[in-house]
Amino acid sequence: MSDIDVNDIRRLDGNLLLVFRELSRTRRTTEAARRLGVTQSTVSHTLGRLRELFGDPLFVRRSHGLEPTPRALELAPRIDGLIDMASAVINHEGSFDPTRSERRFRIAAAEFVTALMGARLVQIFRREAPHASFSVEFLLGGATLDVLRRGEIDLILGQFLKLPPGFDAEVLYHDRYCIAARKHHPRLKGSIDPQTYASLPNIFVSPSGETGITDATIPSPSIVATVALVPRWLTALTMVSASDAIATCPRRLAQQQARMLGLQIIDAKFAGPRFAVSAVRRSGHADPGIDWLLTAIRAALR
Repeated sequence: MSDIDVNDIRRLDGNLLLVFRELSRTRRTTEAARRLGVTQSTVSHTLGRLRELFGDPLFVRRSHGLEPTPRALELAPRIDGLIDMASAVINHEGSFDPTRSERRFRIAAAEFVTALMGARLVQIFRREAPHASFSVEFLLGGATLDVLRRGEIDLILGQFLKLPPGFDAEVLYHDRYCIAARKHHPRLKGSIDPQTYASLPNIFVSPSGETGITDATIPSPSIVATVALVPRWLTALTMVSASDAIATCPRRLAQQQARMLGLQIIDAKFAGPRFAVSAVRRSGHADPGIDWLLTAIRAALR
């Protein structure tokens, strides 16, 4: 190793790594300072040292906050890995004490999964990790995996048919779709045929604006009366509970909300196939805290 290499490593101390990570995650110097327990001027000074060390602006100020440069995006997973390895070396037992932790876990999850587990997960945190917290974002598609790869979130909960290298998945539960309608619907009494389904006003959930209805789900998708597209499942079920519209939705969510909203649940083969909900994390990043979080999520979904 050359003298220049040694000098560069000496300049890359732990404080620089921690400030870089928090700026990557929060995109704001004030929030990074709050999370690290230092002043904003300290974070700004450290950012100057980081820019000098890497020969790159790293974070450019925009109206919405700090925007990472391509070099910063490239460095983020590597620096996360260095911090993870340093933590593993110091805490050789790989321990995590939820009773003392003040960590904020960052989850990206499908809304119907959050609705299923949210209340019980809050109770578990209050009982087992009273000083910790969690945040949830609704993210979609490959962009979610990019955010996870950069270490900006800890865990993704949702449906994944195939994952690229660098991620580990664990199936949390299996579910299927059903038809939800209000309990005293004038045309539905616990069963439905494809023709009735197609003739009733349908409320579909689609953040992207597409219904996803195909010939595989009902005989004639072109005649389905789509009365509304909404971005959230709970919004759709609330609308169904007060109208003669119907919604095709995950069965476990419909069961959870049936009594509160006065819904009937109708199983139909054409409502859609079974599907798995999985938890996805980065491969090769040992983190006892995320291990504990996964255990809490499993308990919340029982």
